[in-house]
Amino acid sequence: MRGGECFFLQPRKWFAALMSSGLGFSLAALLFLFIAPCAVQAQVAGMNTLGGLDYSTMSRAAGLGFDCLPLLDGDASVGFDNPSLLDPATSGTAMLSFVPLFGGSNTTALGYVHATQRHGTFSFGALLTNYGRFERVSEEDIEQGGFGAGDYALHIGWGMWIDSCFSVGINVMPILSQYESYTAVAVAFDVAGSYVSHSRRLAATLMLHNIGAQLATFDGTREKLAYEVEAMVSYKLKRAPFRLFFAATELQHWNLAFEDPLHPTTTTDPYTGEVQKQSTVVGLLDNLMRHTQVGVELTLGRSFYARVGYNYRQGAEVRGFDALTLSAISFGAGLRLRKFEVGIARRNYHLGQAATSLTALYKF
Repeated sequence: MRGGECFFLQPRKWFAALMSSGLGFSLAALLFLFIAPCAVQAQVAGMNTLGGLDYSTMSRAAGLGFDCLPLLDGDASVGFDNPSLLDPATSGTAMLSFVPLFGGSNTTALGYVHATQRHGTFSFGALLTNYGRFERVSEEDIEQGGFGAGDYALHIGWGMWIDSCFSVGINVMPILSQYESYTAVAVAFDVAGSYVSHSRRLAATLMLHNIGAQLATFDGTREKLAYEVEAMVSYKLKRAPFRLFFAATELQHWNLAFEDPLHPTTTTDPYTGEVQKQSTVVGLLDNLMRHTQVGVELTLGRSFYARVGYNYRQGAEVRGFDALTLSAISFGAGLRLRKFEVGIARRNYHLGQAATSLTALYKF
């Protein structure tokens, strides 16, 4: 639990405390946080299997356009996505989040937080993605009944405060994918380390997201999970009614640009035949922006919050024929009372329809 003065700069003290409390796993998690990038092949999220793991179902994170959040303010949904910020103060909180997607598909997340005195804080839950019903038709165009498809993941999270400033955490998610008669099994891990200032106005997290692999495949072809390395920070000015968020995403893979046929980087003048290429500086800035996300959360009164986020990469990849769209913008709102919290968010994943996240939390 958090408390006392920050003694992280005194290695002997915190290491002795860590070992004496039987929490050597905390040290292993910290080492894993820095070693794992060398052991995992770099991939780009959104180009892998089990895409339901690649976004947050929680309305607060979705409203800001983030996959998880770096802050500590008594919100249990933050710790569900970011295990290093599981807060003992949220022990006894249950959460339910529902995201209706497209074509009858949806994602539901269930969670519960429980804190212990000596062994950290745990979260338990499930992530259920249902892709709807499909009709089976033979080659002769004969209907043969319907079938379902879905990804189902259990969620076990653990977080521990090393001292009053630094924490580590890990999520473990066994996953079952069932598509008609095809089944696959996988396991994914989130490993995170966080810093929170004593005032709680500054928070930062480094996370390895969706480390893991398929244990059983659909047809013998082993697919990759949506592995990602991301760094996040949030800051609240002392007397300002808002908090700023910034994230650097996909740090395991630099080049996120691709050749968009609607907006090609190389064009040919139809009259002169002159080839015009995108300048190196413009290409560099475009790729750099694809790694960044920003957001702001505004506090209105004591209990109401409004949120908005901007994701340049999301806007660039789904902009269609128009260069300017609202696809890069996400927004939401939340109401927090003493024991109950509810939130709603809209996040654009393509031009046709935005996904709505609905989240409710209750502390028993």
